[in-house]
Amino acid sequence: MSSPGAEPSIFSRIVAREIPATIVAENDHLIAFEDIAPQAPVHIVITTKTAEYANVVELAAGDPTLLAELVRMASTIADERTQGEFRLVFNSGAAAGQTVFHVHAHVMGVRDDSATLGEGSLGSL
Repeated sequence: MSSPGAEPSIFSRIVAREIPATIVAENDHLIAFEDIAPQAPVHIVITTKTAEYANVVELAAGDPTLLAELVRMASTIADERTQGEFRLVFNSGAAAGQTVFHVHAHVMGVRDDSATLGEGSLGSL
């Protein structure tokens, strides 16, 4: 869980509208926006509006219903932007590439069936 008194994460600042983002979906618990450094033709970040959970493991243990809601939002975004075929990536821990310790997922895909992400396309996520 997040450390009390810690500076707000960049995602908390996006939720608070302190930092601009291209928001593609939002509800009472989640916000989704375009990644500022996309690693795929479609690359959307979905995060919780609460900073209570640092990673997906904490979210699954603390609020599995919210995790399921996040996956549903990912699926909806993928249906709209990637014909329903997508990667859903959670990085858990610095050694796994997590740089923002506010749970979030990356929805990645292509816009049409003329391209694929390929096995080696995870890069530096």
